[in-house]
Amino acid sequence: MENIVPDFRLDMQGEPCPYPAFNALEAMKELKKGQILEVISDCPQSINNIPHDAKAHGYEVLNIDSSGPTIRYLIKK
Repeated sequence: MENIVPDFRLDMQGEPCPYPAFNALEAMKELKKGQILEVISDCPQSINNIPHDAKAHGYEVLNIDSSGPTIRYLIKK
């Protein structure tokens, strides 16, 4: 999944939950169909909120990388 180049990046480091999930959904509204949003978060709860909310709104979660100090999400509209 490293070869996916996102169209937009949303850096939510330092923001407590639920703001990363809320702002990710708001950003997704601005994307065109097929575009990809990268979300970076250091909120541990975002691992539950962001994928669940994205799928519930009809978006495709392409990748979740939690191997470092932050969690990186790739979400396709």
